[in-house]
Amino acid sequence: MKPLFHKVPLKLQNSFSIRHDRASNFGTIWHYHPELEIQYVIKGEGVRFIGDNISNFSSGELILLGENLPHTWRCNEDYFQPESELEVEAIVIHFLPDCLGKDFLNLPEAYLIPKLFEKARQGMVIQGGTKEKLSELLFAAVHATNLERIIILLSILKTLAETTEYSTIATSQHTFAQSTETDNIRLNKVYNYTLSNYKKEISLEEISSLSNLSVTSFCRYFKLMTKKTYYDFLIEIRISHACRALIEDKLPTEVICFECGFNNVSNFYRHFKKVTGMTPLDYKRTYLNKL
Repeated sequence: MKPLFHKVPLKLQNSFSIRHDRASNFGTIWHYHPELEIQYVIKGEGVRFIGDNISNFSSGELILLGENLPHTWRCNEDYFQPESELEVEAIVIHFLPDCLGKDFLNLPEAYLIPKLFEKARQGMVIQGGTKEKLSELLFAAVHATNLERIIILLSILKTLAETTEYSTIATSQHTFAQSTETDNIRLNKVYNYTLSNYKKEISLEEISSLSNLSVTSFCRYFKLMTKKTYYDFLIEIRISHACRALIEDKLPTEVICFECGFNNVSNFYRHFKKVTGMTPLDYKRTYLNKL
């Protein structure tokens, strides 16, 4: 899916942006920007799309994204209900690679920073003690002014550059040139419709009609834009919701299968293992062992 270019707002007196957001949800638009992004989700749950990866997110997740890596955090449907009292909270930093000066990255003492920015092109989920240290720095950065803002940003970059407590997100570096407005409208419509209706059967005729394309044209167009078929995309979304339900451990696996849009258990098991590399039971055990 081709993402929307997003212009990150920045005050003239600042070299980088930091926000402490509270809202009903994180929005729905899949987008990219030349700034690197640090996102610390304090409150919120749903599915995140980063590059070619579709995964769940929950409160406490901290991620570093490289420049022009497309992404969005899509909250669960409960967050979009008119009567919902749920809210999300996050601290977000945006900064250009050369925000500290064009010569900064060439300093011999800063040699780890370009290496960090290169790793961030695939996205990084920060874990362990590093995440705890960074969360404290992020809260401090929200209220910092003048030189203190720069000092804290340097501390954040130092911590990120030196840590081994992370995992990468996307399987490759997915960067994009600016897309057309028609692409943005069409693909975000497909994306939002799928996330809202993944529990039911979605035919190619139905989704093609939504895109104002024939089935053949839609299949060709979607594969060109996303490097995967529409059904692969739909299955990945269903599996991501199944993963969350397995972790919550409130329903039997057979019930989760049908709740997530699969029409039989054997089909669900086959797709689950293909996407995650393990059975639903192994996935649940792996997660519980980490607690």
